Amino acid sequence: QVQFVESGGGLVQPGGSLRLSCVASQSIFSVDAMGWYRQAPGKQRELVAVVTSDGITNYADSVKGRFTISRDNAKNRVYLQMNSLKPEDTAVYYCNAAWTNGAPRYNYWGQGTQVTVSS
Repeated sequence: QVQFVESGGGLVQPGGSLRLSCVASQSIFSVDAMGWYRQAPGKQRELVAVVTSDGITNYADSVKGRFTISRDNAKNRVYLQMNSLKPEDTAVYYCNAAWTNGAPRYNYWGQGTQVTVSS
């Protein structure tokens, strides 16, 4: 089964930027959609952004205009560029293959990468 490994998180001040990376253990060339998800303490995991194989993107309202998702099929990687970060973006971020409605395709997750936005 495909595995996902996330990286790039860290501690950043409000207004700062981070770039998250996710590498898959298998080719994502034929995967229709890839998504980034996040889970804040005490909250359910939520969809942040999704990118289709055609490059179509969709974002949660809370991150529109600040985050950009992209994918590099040749490298089996998905990226999330996060700008103008806010404290409410603090969460563990995960990637997964996604269904067209944004729901995660697989019911297992990597270790995620912690993003903390604080002054």
